[in-house]
Amino acid sequence: MAKIYDKQTDFFIADTDIKPFIESKPQLQDIQAALKPMILSASGWRKVFAENGDEESQEESISSADKVLSAAMAYVFAIFLKTQSGKDTPTVTIAMDSRHTGPAIGDLMCRIFYSMNISVQYQFICAAPEIMSWAGTSGETDGFAYISASHNPIGHNGVKFGLTTGGVIDGKQANYLIEQFKAILSTEENINILMDLADSTDKTSLEKIYSEISLWKEKSYNNYLNFSKEVISGTKDKKGQEKILQKIRKAANTTPVGIIAEHNGSARALSIDREFLESINIKIITINDKPREITHRIVPEGHSLDLCREELQRSHRSDSAFQLGYVPDCDGDRGNLVYMDGDKAKILEAQEVFALSVLGELAFLQWNGSTPGKMAVAVNGPTSMRIETIAEAFGAEVFRAEVGEANVVNLASELREKGYTVRILGEGSNGGNITHPAAVRDPLNTAGAILKLLSLRSEDTTPGLFEIWCDKSKQKDHYKEDFTLSDIIGTLPVFRTTSAFEENAIMRITTESQSILKKRYEENFPAQWQKEKEKLHSLLGITSWREINNEGTQTKEGMGSDFRSGSEKGGLKILFSDGEDNDVAYIWMRGSGTEPVFRVLADVRGKNREAEQYLLSWQRRMIEVADR
Repeated sequence: MAKIYDKQTDFFIADTDIKPFIESKPQLQDIQAALKPMILSASGWRKVFAENGDEESQEESISSADKVLSAAMAYVFAIFLKTQSGKDTPTVTIAMDSRHTGPAIGDLMCRIFYSMNISVQYQFICAAPEIMSWAGTSGETDGFAYISASHNPIGHNGVKFGLTTGGVIDGKQANYLIEQFKAILSTEENINILMDLADSTDKTSLEKIYSEISLWKEKSYNNYLNFSKEVISGTKDKKGQEKILQKIRKAANTTPVGIIAEHNGSARALSIDREFLESINIKIITINDKPREITHRIVPEGHSLDLCREELQRSHRSDSAFQLGYVPDCDGDRGNLVYMDGDKAKILEAQEVFALSVLGELAFLQWNGSTPGKMAVAVNGPTSMRIETIAEAFGAEVFRAEVGEANVVNLASELREKGYTVRILGEGSNGGNITHPAAVRDPLNTAGAILKLLSLRSEDTTPGLFEIWCDKSKQKDHYKEDFTLSDIIGTLPVFRTTSAFEENAIMRITTESQSILKKRYEENFPAQWQKEKEKLHSLLGITSWREINNEGTQTKEGMGSDFRSGSEKGGLKILFSDGEDNDVAYIWMRGSGTEPVFRVLADVRGKNREAEQYLLSWQRRMIEVADR
């Protein structure tokens, strides 16, 4: 068989006649050099894997040193999976986004897993929420390895690991695997073991793994389709699901809704989006809907949404039903939105996407008659404070975790153990929401929240979702029967928030230790406060401040290292209040766990763009001083 190609995409999978290291065995120093730029965090392991080193490269080959890294990733997870499952022969599911280097990494991982007596389910290109749904609900696997670099440029790649929670492993587990990964790559003896395992894989067995890709992909697809019905309807009961979905279908017949899905060649191009949306009578137009049809930068922010916006505007002219569009990142686990505002298509900010989703799902809980005693929303540190305003209207509390999907998911789990209902959670700074029981962001669930807002309208004496929100937020005068998405957006709490991907939100710093940088920052801040407090009062009525640190699932208020732990890599926020103790703004900073950058932002209540930019500029100056 030798060279094997995927039946669905015709992409090259592997050449089973080739032994990865028989002709090229890298030296220890080469492997250490390849490892050095790799970012290892709970959010994923990432670096440039394209052999030519170009982060925008579409090259498929990887270096012999990176083949060793790929083998090591599988090796440490194989041992971890055996321990966690308690099985001598556990099952692992492998899938990837649409990056060109994915198959090369996948081939190495399949070889190592098989050689270590792990049963392999290979799904090849598959959206991240799909494989995580499979791991969390199918009962047919013990964990997954997902090959991806999420929103990083196309030449990057890496991996995310998970067990059967439906999401990625937590921070403690990730740190353990990182330590093991570094250790296995530290000696020539270990590296020789890895290369021998990869080269000794039985060819016939490997070909059997690759021949079953279509089988596992079909099973995963159907599982995800059924799971999505549960997530969006909010119930496991099949009759209950059909009741909710039928209401959306009926509403779509009366007031048609159309969506543009601009997949940008991502893994979502092979997922359930079209089938699911058409099943509830939503019109859909897809663009760049074949894997690797990548026409713009991967991160779905700013100008990356221009193509979708332009297509939405064109489609709306022909058919006014088209009101919404979304663009996912390469692994398809989040998607930001464009929408029609009158006759003009506009880009919705990531923070607004999340706010709309929270609004929709909290209103849905009440509409569905399932509002519990204690409700909560779990978010990350740099999510806009507009979420507190929305949650307060519904009697829900907001809790914050460190940046990182796993941190927010774990926080939500802790809250459920305390008796809270956490229907929705997520990272507002990135856009996209996690709707329980899903444990990963999903643009289909984001679209589902918006579709419910548009479709579940007032009938007779039963108020619809938007009317419920208008009543709860004391905006009854904003409600009208023929409302549009633009009308709903107009009722969101007004905040000015720095986009996580705008130029001034990213800094390059030279201080390697975040604990040292934060110590210097805190030493300087009181004097800076004295210099700026009159200006801050004139802009926003600010009279006081307090420091908030988010690490893992913990939030600690106070200044100094006593309110942080370990490497101090969590987010640091200065929260400002007015004379009536209302929180009116904050500035925030954190080193990225997935990119070699330092992120900053400001969040300001109201429309005051000058105040947001002033706070952001001030924050940047203080960090620059601390970095000297």
